[in-house]
Amino acid sequence: MSNRSVTNLGRGLLTAMVLVIYIIGLLPVADLPIGTAVPFYVWLVLFALQFLLFISWFRMRKSVFLAFGIIAGIVGLAVLAVAASQHYAATPQISGDNSIAVLEKVELNGSEQWITIRGKDVNKPILLYLGIGGPGAGGFPANALTLKPLEDHFVVVNWDQPGTGKSYGAVPISTLTVDRFVADAHALTEYLCQRFDRDKIYVMGLSWGTILGTKLVYQHPERYYAYIGTGQMVNTVENDRLGYQLSLELAAQKGDQALLQELRSYGEPPYFGEGMAYKYAAYNNVLFEHMGTISVQMVALLVPQFADEYGLVDKFNFYRGLVQSFTVVYPQLVDLDFTTQAAKMEVPMYFLVGRQDVNAMASLVERYYNVLEAPYKELIWLESGHGAGPKELRDAMLNHVLVNSPPL
Repeated sequence: MSNRSVTNLGRGLLTAMVLVIYIIGLLPVADLPIGTAVPFYVWLVLFALQFLLFISWFRMRKSVFLAFGIIAGIVGLAVLAVAASQHYAATPQISGDNSIAVLEKVELNGSEQWITIRGKDVNKPILLYLGIGGPGAGGFPANALTLKPLEDHFVVVNWDQPGTGKSYGAVPISTLTVDRFVADAHALTEYLCQRFDRDKIYVMGLSWGTILGTKLVYQHPERYYAYIGTGQMVNTVENDRLGYQLSLELAAQKGDQALLQELRSYGEPPYFGEGMAYKYAAYNNVLFEHMGTISVQMVALLVPQFADEYGLVDKFNFYRGLVQSFTVVYPQLVDLDFTTQAAKMEVPMYFLVGRQDVNAMASLVERYYNVLEAPYKELIWLESGHGAGPKELRDAMLNHVLVNSPPL
């Protein structure tokens, strides 16, 4: 091979390396206008500088020195993009003299955790929202996806629980327990009551949040006007076994023998240890498809993109926090059964049940509702799947909760 051929080959390899690094380095910059609160002019400057670095490779004499200089510049700009996303993370403002829209860090039982407080009138009743599922999924994406219509009627407090999102590093994930979550939720309630000079608040949970919320109002009924559960969990082991059997039926109906074989190889839940999160996701993906929802993995990747409160590090922590926290906390729920453990409550109880929900089985919610003793209880049927949609949630809160369990 001639010296010229060797030189051309070397330049080609360097060009390929620069191109690969450019594409990788462009990803955090490209995400800024899509899923962060970074101002447009900051993104434009970063994007322009990265593009200029890339173009300079073709305009200047190619060399190893130039290649590594350009790569260093591209990587540096990507790091600046990540830092900017964290710096500018904020909750969108709400207009009005009496409104509130803040993203802040609070201390709960000795650890620093993040909350948002949003509402058009700071004097409205307070509603504490307990996240979007898991255990391990942060709550902040719900601000834009679900909770916005409630901001007219409540001061909505959203909480990134320890081990997820902005609160990912609040405590070592290996130390997380169900009791810890309940204790932190109670500490947050006390903080809100003191801050806003209230005696009671409302509390609402979705999926895993319904487990936390039911335990919370059972242990501390004096602080809550009412409990609202959507995608209510009752008995996780029985619920998962019903879901697993349904997933086998659905896979068989589709004639998907590979999927059927995979699900059967995992056996019936509960699962434990390494890889358990994937096993739960495998059959739940079948259920999610049946409900017309994207897969569990896609939810974990896409949902945090809707939260301006998240920087790029927070988005990554949302995903890994879900896997890690779920693996630690979910096995602790094997003995859960609210039909015996929380059959008598001292607060009004509302269950928003989707007719299409096969992730939190309606039959189990009905069973719990039938045995439940409470000052007031209501089973509200929705046309949705797992969790109420924005309009369904608003209508239920206005036409049922505030009507039958108004703030004192």
